Amino acid sequence: MRHVAALAGVGIKTVSRVMNDEPGVSEATRLRVLGASQQLNYQLDMAAGSLRRTGRQTQSIGLLLPSVSNPFSGEIHRALEDALAVRGIAVFAASLDDDPQREKALVAAFLGRRVDGLVLTPIAKSQAYVIPEHSRELPMVFIDREPVGIDADAVVTDNAVGGAKAAAHLLAHGHRKLAYLGDRVEIQTARERRRGFLEELAAAGVATSAVPVREGLHDEDSARLAALELLTSDDPPTAIFSSQNLVTFGVMRALKELNASKHVALVGFDDFTLADMMEPGITVIAQHPERIGKRAAERLLARIDGDRTAPATYVVPSELIQRGSGELPPA
Repeated sequence: MRHVAALAGVGIKTVSRVMNDEPGVSEATRLRVLGASQQLNYQLDMAAGSLRRTGRQTQSIGLLLPSVSNPFSGEIHRALEDALAVRGIAVFAASLDDDPQREKALVAAFLGRRVDGLVLTPIAKSQAYVIPEHSRELPMVFIDREPVGIDADAVVTDNAVGGAKAAAHLLAHGHRKLAYLGDRVEIQTARERRRGFLEELAAAGVATSAVPVREGLHDEDSARLAALELLTSDDPPTAIFSSQNLVTFGVMRALKELNASKHVALVGFDDFTLADMMEPGITVIAQHPERIGKRAAERLLARIDGDRTAPATYVVPSELIQRGSGELPPA
């Protein structure tokens, strides 16, 4: 704050008033202080009143997930909590809604509360905006998606390999008329799953130009409508690969509406509770979010404890779980 005050040519109390949005400061002075704070990458210290300036930790970390309501995100959250609880570290979670601006705002909010580290699933095109904090040795671990523009630890699934597993499995059961239903194209994992799926089909001699691809499906209802459109077309697919669990739920609803659950094969990416209770059970490419969360916690604790080794990407292998839907033969 002293540095901001010196650069702006004002007193420390004036900086405090501006950063806390208090009255009594002219617009010209306010803009000068805000400009200086941005130039110095100053973050308002929300915990300054309760922490001594001795490097004392807050015993908290920030967790940024696509949506805390998504079962996959929930399992990662729980795994992190379990692993960090033994050290007395609290986990504060927030939903990004896959919004780049929300990502940056929430990162800034957590930094303002002096968390001891960040675990986040990135959606912005680049995470270079956190380089100043990372360079000051704030521990960061990226999960599910690798960061862009910054070197940091990441824990991810083998998304392209998982997509290829789904394609190979459906091909092995005789399918040649396959469809892909995926998430938004700006999401790294969705692009990788599509790539692995289509490359495996091409390697088997299937003309990928003729494979229906429906993307931008970010919730259950949009996936349901896309699946209904494909399944009621003049040339419907005999098998579907859905690239995340909410998309899978939408496809399942469409199949039920058309009474086609036992006639159209389905492989979904992401496992989910009660998948084995469906009729038939849902064949999935399981990601093991509990392993992702546990490994992310291990890396974060290592960084907090002073590990200065070069950042690395840790891949948690996916697993094909056969339950019946992916083993249906072509009608």
